[in-house]
Amino acid sequence: MYAQLVKSEGSKSRDEMTPEEIAFQDRIDRNEKIEPKEWMPEGYRKTLIRQIGQHAHSEIVGQLPEGNWITRAPTLERKAILLAKVQDEAGHGLYLYCAAETLGVSRDELLEKLHSGNMKYSSIFNYPTLTWADMGAVGWLVDGAAIMNQVPLQRTSYGPYSRAMIRICKEESFHQRQGYDIMMKMCAGTPEQKAMAQDALNRFWYPALMMFGPSDKDSVHSAQSMAWKIKMNTNDELRQKFVDQTVPQAEYLGLTVPDPDLKWNEDKGGYDFSEPDWSEFFAVIAGNGPCNAERLGARVKAWEDGAWFREGLMAHAAKAEDRARAARHAAE
Repeated sequence: MYAQLVKSEGSKSRDEMTPEEIAFQDRIDRNEKIEPKEWMPEGYRKTLIRQIGQHAHSEIVGQLPEGNWITRAPTLERKAILLAKVQDEAGHGLYLYCAAETLGVSRDELLEKLHSGNMKYSSIFNYPTLTWADMGAVGWLVDGAAIMNQVPLQRTSYGPYSRAMIRICKEESFHQRQGYDIMMKMCAGTPEQKAMAQDALNRFWYPALMMFGPSDKDSVHSAQSMAWKIKMNTNDELRQKFVDQTVPQAEYLGLTVPDPDLKWNEDKGGYDFSEPDWSEFFAVIAGNGPCNAERLGARVKAWEDGAWFREGLMAHAAKAEDRARAARHAAE
């Protein structure tokens, strides 16, 4: 299986691997966790930095479309719930940046790559949230897709990433329920509220399907990542699972999935569905989505506006270290 996977990526065959690489792959195949100070191939380290960094950036950028609605949520309870959710996303970013730092990359380096456009985040956050129903669609569909992606990552081969995902997945399940609860309330409300929920589903359905990444035949990194067990499922496997789980939920709400070709396939035990517009996906990834400039601009501004605070923290830490050093010398 490993030989088949790496062949498609143009990577080394097992015969071409060094003894260290063979021993490393054997550990992966035995489902052992790789820890930060242990030997790993440079490609494994770089792949993890890319994946964990993009995951962390997605959590941080993902606060922006939701934070925009905190002051406009319809009730005080909804404000409190949404505020807690946005705080959770900040915490998820923190866990993931910490996990990436164990690989020898600093948080400042990762953020510089984000701000310069050299490291991406999930394409879904480059779409606008136009109505309160979008907060329901984001929780139900976007966080639902995130859970589908992330639950298998609790078994990923890199220990710090695996452990971070355990906490993150527990909180993401709350986020998904929160979104579905909004959709239930709106679908049980006035005809105008239900129409708003349907409109949100119409706009977020295909961007949510894109969250799993390109079709397997066009995915550059999947085969090697699966051989290393950095990711556990292919993009198309997860997309199919998401559709199969989500369509009955839409039917329960009385909403219509915006796909005229959607139908149950008894032979495969799942739904046949239309592929997203992949040209749109690659355009958004390239920086040409509806909100790319707005999202990245907000993150750069936050970083620049916070420079004084970071400098203050560093100065305080330096003074604290000086005092501690003086105390040690006095005690000698």
